[in-house]
Amino acid sequence: MKISIFGLGYVGCVSLGCLAQNGFEVIGIDVNKVKVDLINRGLPTIIEKDIDIILKEQHKAGRIRATTDYMEAVSNSEVSIICVGTPSTEKGHLNLDYIFETAKQIGEALKQKKSYHTIVIRSTVLPGTNCQVGEIIAQISNKIRNRDFSVVSNPEFLREGSAVQDYYNPPYTLIGSDDNKAVDIMRELYSKVNGEFFTVDIKTAEIIKYVNNSYHALKVTFANEIGRICKTLNIDSFKVMQLFCLDTRLNISPYYFKPGFAYGGSCLPKDLKALSTLAKDCSLDTPLLDSIEDSNQNHINYAIKTIKNKGKRKIGIFGIAFKEGTDDLRYSPIIKVIEDLIRQDLEVLVYDNFVSNALQFGANKEYIDKILPYLQNILVSTEDELIEWAELIIFNHKYPDYQNLIKIHTDKIFIDFIHISESITDNNYEGLCW
Repeated sequence: MKISIFGLGYVGCVSLGCLAQNGFEVIGIDVNKVKVDLINRGLPTIIEKDIDIILKEQHKAGRIRATTDYMEAVSNSEVSIICVGTPSTEKGHLNLDYIFETAKQIGEALKQKKSYHTIVIRSTVLPGTNCQVGEIIAQISNKIRNRDFSVVSNPEFLREGSAVQDYYNPPYTLIGSDDNKAVDIMRELYSKVNGEFFTVDIKTAEIIKYVNNSYHALKVTFANEIGRICKTLNIDSFKVMQLFCLDTRLNISPYYFKPGFAYGGSCLPKDLKALSTLAKDCSLDTPLLDSIEDSNQNHINYAIKTIKNKGKRKIGIFGIAFKEGTDDLRYSPIIKVIEDLIRQDLEVLVYDNFVSNALQFGANKEYIDKILPYLQNILVSTEDELIEWAELIIFNHKYPDYQNLIKIHTDKIFIDFIHISESITDNNYEGLCW
């Protein structure tokens, strides 16, 4: 397979060398003649461990070359990989000029081609860019997407200093595509790369790098805020974070990384506030910690807005305790939703068997009587009573027969706060944030 790579910067140079080392014939394209000349001499355009050795070997083997002539490069390749830069604008948006200019060049070159061509966006771009690139290429080339050419999104996960190692050992290879033929070509392209191969929808592939890097930034900031607090209190911050990282059941794990409703309960709100207050007592600014509660409240507000936008007056809710299977109502975020809806003169009924029992027995009875005296007026004793009455039903806890419930009651709207299933496609169902 012959491959052309647009952009001979960090990602382009590493990709060119590694693909050639895997046995492909690779042509690099760049407007910078200095970079082109370096590649044509078997030299890297960047400083990176091992890439100089790889390029020297592959240049000697005749598998790499570079040019400024994009027409010739596309004409003599089956796959074109876009690795051009996407710098930030002053307002924080991406400057996609290089991406779109490359798309125009590929479109011009494809006018002359009769064979199928795969375009791979390796640059980090926002969702929707793949679609725009495809439209530009189709318009200029007069070719039809997924018949004459395809555009796939293939985000890179390379770190400076270990880019070659990362190329061959990524966390996974991710391909966003709407064309099975292109997916098969990409499988061949990455057949010698370790890690699982995933195919997803295009927009998922486009956004994942932003999610990854934003989380990495979050981790650095979190560790630094904890470090400042610990130093002020004469605590070994490295020992604290070492212990933190040893917990792979909750801390360093998939647990909690599931879009849904707001956090609540007796521990998270209380302990977060205590740590944030401790920082203030130490005269420290911890804006990340301080912002967590605000963000959680914003999510509650978003849930309220989602409900109210449906225009229904009778709101039924399955589950009011902060966690399913308990009667604990302390800091349960759904209570804020209920109270706001009631203030807006909407009618609300709730079914929660565990909480209903707590009205008669249990340690929470005093809390309910004192803090939530209205609760007895909105709790119903059976699921059927709630379903029959409500116009809009919220799943805040699981409902055993949710699929039949949604299918049978097509006249009702269902909003899911907990992601009860991935397979619901009914028109009267909506996930809170999916």
